[in-house]
Amino acid sequence: MTLPELADRAIVLRARAADWREAVRIAGDALVDSGCTTSEYTDAMIRMVEDHGPYIVIAPGLALAHARPGGAVRCDGLSVVTLAGPVDFGHAHHDPVRVVIGLAGVAPDAHLAAVAALANAFNDSAAISAVADAPTREAVRAILERSERS
Repeated sequence: MTLPELADRAIVLRARAADWREAVRIAGDALVDSGCTTSEYTDAMIRMVEDHGPYIVIAPGLALAHARPGGAVRCDGLSVVTLAGPVDFGHAHHDPVRVVIGLAGVAPDAHLAAVAALANAFNDSAAISAVADAPTREAVRAILERSERS
């Protein structure tokens, strides 16, 4: 499984977020801007953390924001947000977060496959730092493609 296409509008570099909600909203807005979701999906991503806690912080410095597939998802999509300053999500071991990935899947099986592909892409913790420090959108794409292949 490969990751969904990463449009320019889906990559936000050095965003400023006051808290985790704002960081997730930026990732959700990037999914909306790239045409993959509606704003209702962004709201659902925030509710997932409010309801279930910071389980989306899957590795030191990395959050994977997502919600269930449904009518607010127009197509499989991915967004990448790097933060100008790290944000606490309330995770006991992996805070603070520097990179927020937004993930939207049309169907449950595609959603799970994309999660698996992201896990492979970020299996090397150096990939998280490399994405966090990436100077351009092209650099973000290159890091993810290289990490996904290895």
